[in-house]
Amino acid sequence: MRTYKGESMRQAIFAVMATVLFSSMVAVGQQHTIARPDGSSIETSHIDAQVNQLIQAAHVTGIGIAIFHDRKIEYEKTYGLRDTEKGLPLTPNSVMTSASLSKAAFASVVMLLVQEHVLDLDKPVTQYLPKPLPDYPGYADLSNDDRYKKITLRILLSHTSGFPNWRAFEDDRKLHIHFDPGTRYAYSGEGIDLAQLVVEAVMHEPLTNLMSEKLFTPLAMSRTSMVWEPQFDSDFANGYDEYGRSLGPEKRATPNAAGSMQTTLNDYATFLSAIMRHKLLSAQTTGLMFSPQIPIHSAHQFPSLAPATTTENDSIHLGYGIGWALYASPYRQAFFKEGHDEGWRHLALCFANGSGILIMTNSSNGEGIFKPLIDSIIGRTSFPFGWEGYTPYNLLPPLPKLKEHKAVSLTPAQLNRLVGKYALSADAILSVTLEGGHLFMQENDEPKQEYRAESPDDFYSVSSSDECTFKPTGSASAQTLVLHLDGKDLELHRIP
Repeated sequence: MRTYKGESMRQAIFAVMATVLFSSMVAVGQQHTIARPDGSSIETSHIDAQVNQLIQAAHVTGIGIAIFHDRKIEYEKTYGLRDTEKGLPLTPNSVMTSASLSKAAFASVVMLLVQEHVLDLDKPVTQYLPKPLPDYPGYADLSNDDRYKKITLRILLSHTSGFPNWRAFEDDRKLHIHFDPGTRYAYSGEGIDLAQLVVEAVMHEPLTNLMSEKLFTPLAMSRTSMVWEPQFDSDFANGYDEYGRSLGPEKRATPNAAGSMQTTLNDYATFLSAIMRHKLLSAQTTGLMFSPQIPIHSAHQFPSLAPATTTENDSIHLGYGIGWALYASPYRQAFFKEGHDEGWRHLALCFANGSGILIMTNSSNGEGIFKPLIDSIIGRTSFPFGWEGYTPYNLLPPLPKLKEHKAVSLTPAQLNRLVGKYALSADAILSVTLEGGHLFMQENDEPKQEYRAESPDDFYSVSSSDECTFKPTGSASAQTLVLHLDGKDLELHRIP
């Protein structure tokens, strides 16, 4: 596998991108204007110029933009690359990992089931389950905390469960309730996972089928699924890290309401338009979904359980509805949802006057252009960029220089002692495999990463800055895998 270091890799990638960007501009043909939320208009040529300048300056590999007016898609276009090695351009139908945009789509389906009187937002979720919650794999940690009995779908979808974002971030890797459910906001993927368990139990079908039946098929979102599908191979995007290294596509095999959805710019824009036009949900149900459930006073969205608070966003009434964040914009109420995963950065922002924007990128640098892009294209929005942590690219510190590694060759016996499964927590399993003499690691069904040896026990990723150490040393099978991530050491233990 070919690897690059630092700026030399970036320069190679973006030299190719410049050609693609120019071709994209020429392909637009006749220019026209797009309506902005404040009633003014903007030339599409200006949008092209701004996007092209920003993605090159901020090293964003590819980006798709959809702009809404009168609750319909007014403008839709992609820029940059979906595959830098092959020089393939991103298209409106390129399949991308939606990351947490999945949560908003899932919440909308839950609201559809509420509308159909299948689910009740305020019924304790334990009453939907055939056995006590702690009897389910992954929830035994709650056996001594009866507060789980207070949790409802409303609480889970408004991120007020008291759960951490992910238990893997806890010191003991166990699931805890940190405050009385329903009393404060703290973003939690764990809460969405529990909501998925409940919905699948009630509906007696897997989430993949349910989302397709209730959302993707009715809205003709033909290139969207909760898992990877063979049809996506014709046009998909790789994710790219801050250094421009390819992370590949996320070919997930297991549906996860918190982040596994694969979709396209066109499909997700279609979904947003349907929400605004009440095509999926009635006006009454949509109003309930966008009704404030909890005010947000946290200084930042992440870390989700950080104690720091602020009054900075009180003037815009920042809060959370059911599956969506809310605030008072210059164009009446705004609803938004972000997506953040390694190699993927997205933002959907819509206003009650029928305007809005969807930004989807296949680059970990994507968030660095959100503020200048929205300010330029949409205008004044009062969006809480600081709370989200969306620092403009030109205000970010320089990326650290990549560490130089020197690979060594190991015998098959030295490599085979490392092969196996290692657990960080009940829901985070890392598989170590040997393929063609190369060592690979894969967390659950996320993309595999190749690791190379610097010693018989120390390895580094060829596609990221991750490093790891296997213990104990010697010829016996390794029992512990220590991941060195962002200055922290995480121990995983071998499991059968």
